Amino acid sequence: MASRVLAQCVRSLTRPSARLSSGGVAVRVIAAPVLANHRPYSFISNSQRTRWIEQTRISSNVGVLCRQYGDLPPLTLETIKDRVIYVLKLYDKINPEKLQTSSHFMKDLGLDSLDQVEIIMAMEDEFGFEIPDAEAEKLMSPEDIVHYIAEKKDVYE
Repeated sequence: MASRVLAQCVRSLTRPSARLSSGGVAVRVIAAPVLANHRPYSFISNSQRTRWIEQTRISSNVGVLCRQYGDLPPLTLETIKDRVIYVLKLYDKINPEKLQTSSHFMKDLGLDSLDQVEIIMAMEDEFGFEIPDAEAEKLMSPEDIVHYIAEKKDVYE
């Protein structure tokens, strides 16, 4: 068993993009010297499509680090609001000091319709689903976006 895991580790090092499968769970094997800069349970990316929670398990007999990728915790209104505000703070045309959940994009923040389209695209990337244009035109504040996403993802508190 240990020799098979070691062989898989060597194979994955020669092909870094290769993923091994173990019981239906995607597993990526990394050699033990990489452990120095390893941060367990950290988010890998900002977007929903590539975000996953990293769970680590070290095999004691071989010294190989195995990462198992799982789903995110369930959404709540608070986490949706935090993620929407975080994405908006990263948008370069929005002053983070003026940003509130009730801020109107055009009246309070001074954005135009093109900026609103870019914000909606960023929200689509963050939450992993497409917002139709007819609905996107109605989303004029972070609070509107939070309620729309909560409705589409069936989040109620």
